[in-house]
Amino acid sequence: MAKAIKEKALLYHSQGKPGKIEVIPTKPHSTQSDLSLAYSPGVAEPCLEIKENAEKAYDYTVKGNLVAVISNGTAVLGLGDIGALAGKPVMEGKGLLFKIFAGIDVFDIEVNEKDPDRFVQAVKAIAPTFGGINLEDIKAPECFEIERRLKEELNIPVMHDDQHGTAIISSAGILNALELAGKKIEDVKIVVNGAGASAISCTRLYMSLGAKKDNIVMCDSKGVISVRRTGLTPEKASFATMQNINTLAEAMKGADVFLGLSIADVLTEEMVQSMAANPIVFALANPNPEISYEKAKASRSDIIFATGRSDYPNQVNNVLGFPYIFRGALDTRATTINEAMKLAAVKAIADLAKEPVPDVVNAAYELTDITFGREYIIPKPMDPRLLTSVSTAVAKAAIASGVAKKEITDWDKYEDSLRDLMGYDNKLIRDLTEMAAKNPKRVVFAEGGHEKMLKAAAQVRDEKIAHPIVLGNEERIQKVAALYHIDMEGIEIVNLRHDREAERRARYAEILSIKRAREGATLDEALDKMFEPNYFGMMMVETGDADAFITGVYTKYSNTIKVAKEVIGVRDGYNTFGAMHILTGQKGTFFLADTLINRHPTTEILIDIAQLASEMVSFFAHTPVMAVLSYSNFGSDTEGSPASMHEVVRIMQEKYPDLAIDGEMQVSFALNKELRDRKYSFTRLCGKDVNTLIFPNLSSANIAQKLLKEMQVGEMIGPIQMGLKKSIHFTDIEGSVRDIVNIVTVAVIDAIVDEKMRGKK
Repeated sequence: MAKAIKEKALLYHSQGKPGKIEVIPTKPHSTQSDLSLAYSPGVAEPCLEIKENAEKAYDYTVKGNLVAVISNGTAVLGLGDIGALAGKPVMEGKGLLFKIFAGIDVFDIEVNEKDPDRFVQAVKAIAPTFGGINLEDIKAPECFEIERRLKEELNIPVMHDDQHGTAIISSAGILNALELAGKKIEDVKIVVNGAGASAISCTRLYMSLGAKKDNIVMCDSKGVISVRRTGLTPEKASFATMQNINTLAEAMKGADVFLGLSIADVLTEEMVQSMAANPIVFALANPNPEISYEKAKASRSDIIFATGRSDYPNQVNNVLGFPYIFRGALDTRATTINEAMKLAAVKAIADLAKEPVPDVVNAAYELTDITFGREYIIPKPMDPRLLTSVSTAVAKAAIASGVAKKEITDWDKYEDSLRDLMGYDNKLIRDLTEMAAKNPKRVVFAEGGHEKMLKAAAQVRDEKIAHPIVLGNEERIQKVAALYHIDMEGIEIVNLRHDREAERRARYAEILSIKRAREGATLDEALDKMFEPNYFGMMMVETGDADAFITGVYTKYSNTIKVAKEVIGVRDGYNTFGAMHILTGQKGTFFLADTLINRHPTTEILIDIAQLASEMVSFFAHTPVMAVLSYSNFGSDTEGSPASMHEVVRIMQEKYPDLAIDGEMQVSFALNKELRDRKYSFTRLCGKDVNTLIFPNLSSANIAQKLLKEMQVGEMIGPIQMGLKKSIHFTDIEGSVRDIVNIVTVAVIDAIVDEKMRGKK
């Protein structure tokens, strides 16, 4: 296995362009005019501005978003002193993490210098380039002196992540573990095994959180660090204990907390068994912990256990901290990273672990139900909420503690900017959520026995988006809720097959049979249909017993579409209804139609789809700019699908002379404004960015939607129903809980609009 990993790692780093990072231009550079602005003579202007006011560097250069990852290679990972150049792959990796988790640009700097004075001089000399400095893999005790001096002598954030990163993340985990164990940090006995940079920084931060020095015992390779030992470094001497103990085994007796930052297998099962009740063991040696997960769990049933490994629960991983700490520091132009900022990060990370876990995190770790508890005391590294929660907490602490040179006053706007920066969220759905929460509606969930539906119902209840009603057998629903730890308080359960619903079934059946009498429907047939969730649930909306209906986790679309047409009906003036998906990403918001309903649409149906799409785009507060798609451009093919799409454009342009719609066209011309305008300058779309795509059939639309979703180019919302008389919406059978919640949000807004329209009539 080791050989296989070696081969994969070497191939990963060498294939294609060697290394893991590159520099990408952020300004136009394709013309001579562009280059004259980027370099001579234009570049002189920002230079002169910065000469007059150094702070202007943040306006005209990348300084405010640029961090140096600097190392001399004297303490690289578990490899030790391998030298500056050999440590470069690690520094590149650190740069990659900064970029992918917090959008921070990085230059990695490997300094071939072990003398602390000369190392500090080198870093100070290049510091003007950067907005912050991340020191990495520098051995103790030199790292303490290097960081101290750089923090004193520079006016930008400096942090040695080996020290403070582990301290911050482990502190968050310790706080949550103590809460679960029912203990207070000021009362617990703590044993620290290891006395390097990380161990000392961790211990200092625990003391800032309230741990008592007299309750801490620190050990190194020679045993307990006590006042009886000589030759201790100043850092070790500050933690020397007066207790008459000499070995780790002695120190562990009755201990509440063990922190290991040392070597593998130094902690035995017997030592763990000698600890106090509900022991907390953080075995953070890498790659193998001080005691294995299996041995630790076998030694005590009441243990709370964490490691530095990703293949076990409770991973203490520095990536939970450093990208977001620097993000908050850079965004406030902080002059340092101080104790207040570190403690703010600790609290934010600890608090996040107690929040409901989003589906994107469950999916990333192939888990189904991560909840706060002994196996989950620290957020997962892939949790996108870390960006907003930790960065915001650090930024607020920087301002409050007086080290920020830039004030942030609109924190909602700041969090929006962070989400937009990384494409982790979209403002559209957030705005809709706020709208829905102001006027929540009664939403029926068809498949109440499915855990995704129940989780979504609980989430919309918690977010006050809707008043959920789930259909299904009470006993089965309660079992599913218990299995997945779903709180059912405030969620109404309707067992449509129960005798107590007989009167309602009869009433619904009579209404439906009368409505469809001219289509051959009978009362007996309608009564039978009321035992089906889709019929019953849609009748709840039709009769006003509910405001919106969600289905689709189990049901085939073809069946659901048929029921919707029978019970709710298509809006007046249309022959069909359709569905839309919305893609939001860094390139903007795009509306795709019809992605679900009409398999082989005629020209008339395509016109309906285009009209409905135009209305729906306007509904979402966007001005529709519509491209009617095909594999040909503007009549170049006069048969089949292109001809049909060409006719759609002709009719739509006649009917809506002010609507920005054109085609038929290939998708490359639809999305590339410069290419389209250069070749087809006559279109109604000239100079406009297309935001709405009308596809020729269901196959092309559905394939495009799923392709974009799987490629993760942005967040996909949908399918969103357009064209039914009331708020009936369909989920995707593969959709996540977040997808369902998004659809519920849209359904509530749909119901609010429907209510207003009926009020005007």
